[in-house]
Amino acid sequence: MRRRSPTSQFSDDSMEKGSGKNHHPRVCLLASLSGLFWFLLLYFHFVVLGGNHVQDSSSLDSLPINRQSIITPQSNPHAKVESKHDLVKPKPKPLEKKKSIPSVVKPVISNNSSRRDPNSYSFMRALRTVDNKSDPCGGRYIYVHDLPSRFNEDMLKECKTLSPWTNMCKFTANAGLGPQMENAEGVFSNTGWYATNQFAVDVIFGNRMKQYECLTNDSSLAAAIFVPFYAGFDIARYLWGYNVSMRDAASLDLVDWLQKRPEWSIMGGKDHFLVAGRITWDFRRLDSDWGNKLLLLPAGRNMSMLVVESSPWSANDFGIPYPTYFHPAKDSEVFTWQDRMRKLERKWLFCFAGGPRPGISKSIRGQIIDQCMESKVCELLKCGQSGESKCHSPSSIMKMFQSSLFCLQPQGDSYTRRSAFDAMLAGCIPVFFHPASAYTQYTWHLPKNYSAFSVFISENDVREKNISIEERLNQIPPEKVKEMREAVISMIPTLIYADPRSKLETLKDAFDVAVEAVIKRVTRLRKDIIEDRKDNNFIEELSWKYSLLDEGQTEIGAHEWDPFFEKPKDDSAESDSSAEAAKNSWKNEQGQQ
Repeated sequence: MRRRSPTSQFSDDSMEKGSGKNHHPRVCLLASLSGLFWFLLLYFHFVVLGGNHVQDSSSLDSLPINRQSIITPQSNPHAKVESKHDLVKPKPKPLEKKKSIPSVVKPVISNNSSRRDPNSYSFMRALRTVDNKSDPCGGRYIYVHDLPSRFNEDMLKECKTLSPWTNMCKFTANAGLGPQMENAEGVFSNTGWYATNQFAVDVIFGNRMKQYECLTNDSSLAAAIFVPFYAGFDIARYLWGYNVSMRDAASLDLVDWLQKRPEWSIMGGKDHFLVAGRITWDFRRLDSDWGNKLLLLPAGRNMSMLVVESSPWSANDFGIPYPTYFHPAKDSEVFTWQDRMRKLERKWLFCFAGGPRPGISKSIRGQIIDQCMESKVCELLKCGQSGESKCHSPSSIMKMFQSSLFCLQPQGDSYTRRSAFDAMLAGCIPVFFHPASAYTQYTWHLPKNYSAFSVFISENDVREKNISIEERLNQIPPEKVKEMREAVISMIPTLIYADPRSKLETLKDAFDVAVEAVIKRVTRLRKDIIEDRKDNNFIEELSWKYSLLDEGQTEIGAHEWDPFFEKPKDDSAESDSSAEAAKNSWKNEQGQQ
């Protein structure tokens, strides 16, 4: 017989003992095992699961505005979380799911999350004001920095120094509108017309801001922060006969002052904006000796700068209209003017006011003047350095615009011209020859559908004599011309700056449109910060393309206007070209005095 192993014998002995009449040891063993099982199960639910649940709840006390942007047990549809019923009546199966629990609670635990709590941002209070439907200023508050007077008012007191060849004092009168104009020829209205300098938007905008209905002294409520620095007037003082240190002095002083303010640290100045009533090239000194470097300073690049001409290759400046001569104080003045422009008889098919630019090789002004002189349906006001009186007379220019269906607006010394806004104010349909003269410049103020209010003729076709401007304009059906003129006239309110000493009742002027656009931009930047959203594919040198995108679009591609915006590969070439354009602008301004 085979011999049993010790293990086998122990089992048999146990079984024999268990079959006896005494069951107490077996009952005790089962009770002990059962107690141990329930102890472990209750310990798991009330200590392990209970601890995690408490930690999760504390993380959810402060929820972000956009709750979908952060994954939580409540917002993640793919996360499976036990109900309260499951926690009260635990089952053995949840023990097998213990490893999946951290994946649910981990994103909302602060020490495991890469995203900052939205409530910790100082601008959250400002964003929440838009939710207060009883507050008409919710989401619209503007905080204005109380700058030292050397950055603004002192310049006006020293107005004789603002231009080396013009006494600018008369142009800073009437809150920056200039002297009131007489209406001897009946070209203007009886009120609201001033001899406004085309580069006076600094002071006009600043005074207009003083009448803004949603100003606040609490910067934490502000949708944007305005810097009332007269940047255009500052650079005008030192362009001629001063070194670069003098030209940069006020800009560096301003940046130093701003960076010491608590408001600056919140977004590094990205919620700040200022206005400069000159072209962008006056503030982008590269290798040349022209202008200052305000827009190239790190702090300057963070702020939004509103200029009368922006760079198509930069993302921190934005075009706003040149000031015209019309500054109404109430809605009725605008309506009366619009009705008058609709009823005018326009005997000329097209017109042009301007002089040739023989020193600019790519200028097509010479060809435009030639075509106008050869046409029997074109009116011409030819200007020159000597300064023909009628060419620089507001009444003569406006009278010609009011008598024409189309007004030719080729590039000036730079991309843009004040004349384009004077023409549209007269109800004259503008004809542009370069997209940067309007379409990529004033995207806040002009419709994206440019063919609804203007005509585009490529300057290349004019330069190569491939087109007759008269024939091109005659091809437009009369009914279409009527629609385009009505579109232009309807745009007038948003293209003019109302009298800063008053406020239009219902109409939005160029100031209102610009402020709304700035607020929209800052709000978007703030939401991007909250949601940790970055466009890593953004190409600043193609900024002009992004400005043409519809709301919600982010992708850009090839465009029919690409040849117009080919940036010089050599930075020095760009610098020389930009500086030359700015210099020509100043020289021709000098010739007009």
